Amino acid sequence: MSFHGPFPFADTERLIRSANQAHEMNMAFGHMGGHDLIELACRTFGGRLTLVSSFGAEAAVLLHLASEVDRDIAVTFVDTGRLFGETLRYRDQLVDRLGLTSVQSVRPDSRRVKAVDGDLMQFQRDSGLCCYIRKVEPLQRALRPYDAWLTGRKRFQGGARSHLPTIEAADGRVKFNPLADWTRDDIEAHFDKHDLPRHPLEADGFLSIGCMPCTDRVAPGEDARAGRWRGEDKTECGIHTI
Repeated sequence: MSFHGPFPFADTERLIRSANQAHEMNMAFGHMGGHDLIELACRTFGGRLTLVSSFGAEAAVLLHLASEVDRDIAVTFVDTGRLFGETLRYRDQLVDRLGLTSVQSVRPDSRRVKAVDGDLMQFQRDSGLCCYIRKVEPLQRALRPYDAWLTGRKRFQGGARSHLPTIEAADGRVKFNPLADWTRDDIEAHFDKHDLPRHPLEADGFLSIGCMPCTDRVAPGEDARAGRWRGEDKTECGIHTI
């Protein structure tokens, strides 16, 4: 994505340290996944680890696995101000169902949003900038206390995720992808086995769910993320591409 303003990049020493640590951990533990990798991340980083979740269509799987390891794990959710009401209600439902005790919802800076997107139409003019002020900036602020984070990305989602490493470095932090090698069938099986609730919009054809203006239904046979930023040459909001 294009660069849209001042950004709190990690200092050089921290970047090198995290890159080395991520590389070493991926070499030693890159074969791990799911529950075992989450347990390793928790044991290694303790309170300096957070799980970042969109509470989207597949989010319940990672959240469920994490809750089995530690229900007190810090969970970070970015409320962009343009999400579906169904997503916010689904968040509350999952938090209650899984017994998660430390979920923080972070929002974009209201003055920044007013200055850049006062008419709420920035998504049409420059979706990259819209994502930047509503997702990237607030997440970076929220990540400051942490040295590592967990994501729910999978290789089968395609695009830049096709070659996703299990453990990687990102802006001075170690990033764990416990579901990297899970298949769509694995995800479905986990939902069924543990009777996890589905995002209410999934039944209406929304298979990858982000902000309302930039999320569309997916037609039969389309990739699950085809409904995100439809008509644009864009597959990521920016939080995983910096």
